Amino acid sequence: MSTTTMDRTVDLMLRCGALMKGHFRLTSGLHSDEYCQCARVLEHPETAEELGKMLAGFYEGKKVDTVVSPAIGGIVIGHEVARALGVRSLFAERTERGMTLRRGFQLEPGERVLIIEDVVTTGGSVKEVAEAVKAAGAEVVGFGFVMDRSREPLNLPAPSRALVEGREMVTYQPEACPLCEAGVPIDKPGSRPDSEGDDGGN
Repeated sequence: MSTTTMDRTVDLMLRCGALMKGHFRLTSGLHSDEYCQCARVLEHPETAEELGKMLAGFYEGKKVDTVVSPAIGGIVIGHEVARALGVRSLFAERTERGMTLRRGFQLEPGERVLIIEDVVTTGGSVKEVAEAVKAAGAEVVGFGFVMDRSREPLNLPAPSRALVEGREMVTYQPEACPLCEAGVPIDKPGSRPDSEGDDGGN
């Protein structure tokens, strides 16, 4: 990742209102004074296309056959990465059995899959997608994110790259959150209940 790539991505997010300040409960259950809502930057097709091309650039020449993304946050950026690479774009959906390929989506044994998500914090959803890919007999060759805001190693089963990483975004355990202690109203802008783990909206 180049500084230019990261600066360009952050600039696009700020201009689209995708990076917000306040008091937020993340989908992971943690609290933060900053929230990344990638849907705000991906709602603009030309911006989504640019971000997709930048992410795809990390994996050119890596023999990617298919992109798979977790629904719903990863669908748009996954589609744009796939378009830039000239490959298929699939998405996995959450069921009672975890992330699952539905709607007739199929992977062939040995198919080389790149998993794309918008924002990652704990890696829960993309790890579940990786398990679904492996269960189909396909191979995970890498992970790509618009923003990696993890503070601990993700321990993913393949290399990962992000357009934005290392950006200091402070998170707090709910019981030790100074914003809660100060009585700052909390917002939960994510797409799923906390108990369902990590997703793209955190």
